[in-house]
Amino acid sequence: MGNLVIAQEDPSSPDAVRLMAELSAVLQDITGDNGLSSFGPDDVRVPRSCFLVARDDKGRAVGCGALRPLDGAAAEIKRMYAAQGGSGVGAALLAALEQEADALGYHVIRLSTRIVNTRAVSFYERHGYRLIPNFGRYKGREESACFEKQLVRHE
Repeated sequence: MGNLVIAQEDPSSPDAVRLMAELSAVLQDITGDNGLSSFGPDDVRVPRSCFLVARDDKGRAVGCGALRPLDGAAAEIKRMYAAQGGSGVGAALLAALEQEADALGYHVIRLSTRIVNTRAVSFYERHGYRLIPNFGRYKGREESACFEKQLVRHE
C-alpha cells in the first residue's frame, strides 16, 4: 500500500474508535475474546506512550496500534490492527511503533496475542519477535503467546 501516513492520534477519535471496534470484532471471531479487557484509552495518555493511526492516500484510517510502558526498559504493543486488504499496513505500523519506542528510550518491545490467532503469531515472528515466557497479566494463561523484540538503539 503506497503513501501511508502514520501519525499519533487520540485513541478516542472517531477513526480510532472505529478501528478498535473492527479489531475487537475480528478478535472475537478468532479467539472468542474481544481483547477490550486489556486496553483502555488512558493506557496511552501517560508519558512514554502513543497511539498511532495509519491513513491511506485518500486519508482513510486503515490501521492502528498502541504503545504503552511496561517498565523503564520495556514497552508493550496493544490494539495492533490493519484493515483487511491493506497490504503492508501492519508492517508499516509495526515499524512506526518500533521507531516511537526507540525515540521514547525503550530497549525492548513485548506483546501478547492468542495462540489461536496464527496470523498474528506468524506476523510477529516474521518481523523479528521471539517467543518468551508469558509476562504480567498473561502469566499462567495457556491461551496466550508472548513475544519480545530487542530494539537496536538509534541515538
